[in-house]
Amino acid sequence: MGFLKPDPPQEDPRALLARPFLERIRILSAHWVEHGFGAPRAVSVIYVLKVAVLYCLGGLLVVRYTSDVGTFADFTSWWDEPVLYQKLILWTVLLEALGLAGSWGPLAGHFKPMTGPVGYWLRPGTIRLPPWPGKVPFTAGDERTVGDVLLYAALLASLVVGLVLPGEADGGLTAAVPGSAGGVVSPLVHGVVAVLLVLCGLRDRLIFLGSRGEQYLPAIVLSASLGFTDMVIAWKLLMVVVWLGAGVSKFGKHFTNVIPPMISNAPFNPSVRLRRLHYRDFPRDLRPSSLAWVMGHVFGTTVELGLPLVLLFSPNSTVTLLAAGAMVVFHLFILSTFPLAVPLEWNVLFAFGAVFLFVGYPAQDGYGVLDFSQGWMLPVIVAALAFFPVLGNFRPDLVSFLPSMRQYAGNWASATWAFAPGCEERLNGVKAPARIQVEQMQNMLMAYEKDAAAVAMQMPLAWRSMHSQGRGLFSVLVRHVPDIDHYTVREAEFVCNQLTGWNFGDGHLHDIRLVNALQKRVNFAPGELTVVWAESQAIHQDFQRYQVIDAALGVVERGTWKVADCVERQPWLPEPAGPVPVQVEWVRTVQDTGTLVTEV
Repeated sequence: MGFLKPDPPQEDPRALLARPFLERIRILSAHWVEHGFGAPRAVSVIYVLKVAVLYCLGGLLVVRYTSDVGTFADFTSWWDEPVLYQKLILWTVLLEALGLAGSWGPLAGHFKPMTGPVGYWLRPGTIRLPPWPGKVPFTAGDERTVGDVLLYAALLASLVVGLVLPGEADGGLTAAVPGSAGGVVSPLVHGVVAVLLVLCGLRDRLIFLGSRGEQYLPAIVLSASLGFTDMVIAWKLLMVVVWLGAGVSKFGKHFTNVIPPMISNAPFNPSVRLRRLHYRDFPRDLRPSSLAWVMGHVFGTTVELGLPLVLLFSPNSTVTLLAAGAMVVFHLFILSTFPLAVPLEWNVLFAFGAVFLFVGYPAQDGYGVLDFSQGWMLPVIVAALAFFPVLGNFRPDLVSFLPSMRQYAGNWASATWAFAPGCEERLNGVKAPARIQVEQMQNMLMAYEKDAAAVAMQMPLAWRSMHSQGRGLFSVLVRHVPDIDHYTVREAEFVCNQLTGWNFGDGHLHDIRLVNALQKRVNFAPGELTVVWAESQAIHQDFQRYQVIDAALGVVERGTWKVADCVERQPWLPEPAGPVPVQVEWVRTVQDTGTLVTEV
C-alpha cells in the first residue's frame, strides 16, 4: 500500500471491469483479504489526526477553557470531573451532527467533499427522510425546508451553548465529591438539546441517527433529570445496555463473517499471513476460519457480555480496574481496524467512559445500582434503555439497527443498487453538494484515474459479499437482472451518502422511501434502476426478508432466504452451490397492456 497511492488489484482496470459481475466479486474479495479497501495509507493517517487533534485535543481544549477545572499540567486532578464527561458527550454529538465524526471521509464514501451532513442539512431542497410521515403531524414530505434548516441550526447552536457555558454548582455533586470545582452542565441546556434533537429527528431521521441520538440522547436526558449520584449510576446502566445489546446481537450466524474483512481492513496491520489466517483456505475458501470464530466470540461476544456486568457489580477496585482496562483495549482494537463507517470517536468516548465511570466512580464507593436513591425508578430506567434493543431484535422492520444496538453484528438491513448503463450519472441532477462517487474520487487531493475510481467503487461490493446478507442480495440480483454484467452495481450505503449526506450501515435509510424520493427527482424508466433490499434477521427467526424494487414501478417482488444458506456460500456464489435459493412470496408483473398485475 502506498502512502499517497491506492493499492488496487494488479489486473488492468478496464479488463477487470469487463469481466462478469460475479467474476469481479471473486477477484475483488480475494484482494480485500490482503489489502482491505486499498485506500492510500495517508487516508488512515488523516483519520488518526482527526481523532487525535480535532476530537481528543479539541474536546479537552473546549472543556479546559470553558470550565473551572484546572490546567493541562494538572489533568490528573480533573479527569474525573463530571463536567468533563458531560461536555465530551456534547462535543461528540456536535461533531457527529456536523458530519465530522462517524461516517466521515473516504471510508464512508465521502471523497470530495469529505464531510457530508452539514453541507446537506443546512441546504433547503435536499432530501430528508422523516421516520413516521403519515403518523406524526407536520412531518410529511421528503424535501428539506427553510424551517428544517433553522431547526438543525438551532440544534447546533444549543450544543455550542452547552459547551461554552461554564458548569453550574450542584449540591449533590458537592456532597458526594467535596473537592469538585467544575460543577455540571446546566440541566436546562441539556433539556433544550434533547428537545431539539427529537424535533429534528421527527422531521428527518437522518439528523437524529447522524447525531447518534440512540447513544447520546439517553445520556443527555439523564443529565437533565437526575441528581448527581443517580445520574452517574444511570450513565453506567446506559453503557452496560449498549455493550450487552451489542453482545446479544452477535448470537447467530452473521457475526463471524464480520471479523475477517474487518481484520483485513486494518491499515496498520503489516501481516498478510495474519489476514489470510482469518479465512478457511485463501483464496479458494473465503469463509471465516476457526481463528475468526475465536476472535469474534471469545474476544468479542464474551467480552461484551461478561466484562460490563463485572464493571457494574464489582466490589473490588482491582477487579474493576482490570475490567475497565480490558474494555479500553477492546474499543481501541475496533478503532484500529478502521471499519467502513469509521465510528472512531464513538470508540474513543466509550473507552474513556469505561475508565471515567467505573474507575472514577466505582460501585464500592457508593455508585452501585443499589445506591440509586429512588429504587422504583431504577427498573423504569432499565426498561426504557432496553426497550428499543429488545423491540429492534424481534421487529427489525420497526427499529433502525442503531437503536437496536447491532453495531457490529453483521445482521443489518442492506441493499444493492443496479443502474442500467449511463443511468448512474443522472444522480448528479439531485440537489446535493456532492456528485457521484466515481467523479468525487477523480477530483480529490489523492486523485484516482477514471477506471481506477470505477474499480475502487467495486470494493464496497466485495466487502458486502464477504458478509452473509451480501450473498443473498447478489443471488436475487443476478436472478432478477439477467444482464447484470452490463449494469453499474453499487453498494447502497455509498449511494445513500451521496444523495442524503449520511449513512452508517442503516438499510432503512435507502429503502423504498429513498427510492421514491429519488424517483420524484430523476424519473427513471422501468428497468433503469433496480434495487435489491433486505431486512435484518429477527432474533427468533432463521431467515431474512427481501424486496426487489424498480424505481419506476415500486416493489416488484418479495421473498425470503435462509441465513444458513448465505453463510455457507462463497462471496462469488460459485457452482455447484451457486446462488442462494429464495422463497418468492409475491410478484408484481407488467402485462403487455402496461397494467400492473399482482401475483401471490
